[in-house]
Amino acid sequence: MNVNGSSRADGEWVLLLYLLPARHAHARVQAWRRLQRLGAVALKNSAYVLPYSAEAREDFEWIKNEIVAIGGQAMVLTAWAPDAATRDDIAATFRAARAEDFETLAKEAAKLVERSARPSASRRELTQAGRRLRERFEETVRVDFFAAPGRDRVAELLARIDHHTRRGAVMTTSTQAAAFNRSDYQGKTWLTRPRPGVDRMSSAWLIRRFIDPGATFVFGDPLKTRDAIPFDTFEAEFGHHASNCTFETLCDRFGIDDQGARRIGRIVHDLDLKEDRYREAEAVTIGRMVEGLRQMYHDDQTLLSQGVATFEALYQSFAADARDSSPSAKRRAPAASRGKPLPARRRQKPS
Repeated sequence: MNVNGSSRADGEWVLLLYLLPARHAHARVQAWRRLQRLGAVALKNSAYVLPYSAEAREDFEWIKNEIVAIGGQAMVLTAWAPDAATRDDIAATFRAARAEDFETLAKEAAKLVERSARPSASRRELTQAGRRLRERFEETVRVDFFAAPGRDRVAELLARIDHHTRRGAVMTTSTQAAAFNRSDYQGKTWLTRPRPGVDRMSSAWLIRRFIDPGATFVFGDPLKTRDAIPFDTFEAEFGHHASNCTFETLCDRFGIDDQGARRIGRIVHDLDLKEDRYREAEAVTIGRMVEGLRQMYHDDQTLLSQGVATFEALYQSFAADARDSSPSAKRRAPAASRGKPLPARRRQKPS
């Protein structure tokens, strides 16, 4: 989940403190990897910290629950830095961590630039390597909360790789052809995190409508429910990749080009990633409806079911708009002006 630029107030942070028994070495590594993906940094070797946001707190609560479930101890706290010097120290820790990440990416990108300049270089291999490198870069940018040095250097090198491979456009997962066959994903159980929000609700709707009409959904830890297909969970194939939210990833992986679904994807992208890239008119209303559902329903299955129904209603309204604006609908318009009743599905526009 993206928390970039979404701190509730300057100097406010969310902290995760945890303790795992020595025998749980694998769980310790797993927790560390997930914290790295969130962009969290360690303070004094005793706590991991992120700029405060509702999403950051939810992510930490999820990791805490996993740690407690295997016998560890963990707690999530919110805290204020008492003075500017402390805030600056914490910000410097974030910048140092991301600067190290950018330096690593720059070294790998420089090597790829050298490879791409060789006449014998395989364009396909370079394209794949460049795409993977760009995904890592964009994931690092997503958690670069305090403008660490080195970002521009990596971007420049990636642009040179693009030039050498004659792509001429940013290489992201959205440019890929369908990588998964929908027929292989029928009647499956799909697993996601508890307390679904806009991305999980809409993704469940997308799965039911376009991928697996018989899908059932469960909530929990993908490491403990290996028969289920995880989505919008940590390190899931169907999750956040590069600048895509889970909904967009599913569309790309399964080649879903339906215009209504893509329009919903633009709404979900801005809401989930806290961006204003697309600025769809319905985004604010949908965001409030999702938050209202989360307040109304405490059972996750009921919450997800209501969320799926909400996005189906949104999709149907988009489909109605498309029908009403089609050439055949326009040709029928004079008949309505001669006194014939409008079809029931037509809606009067507000004055």
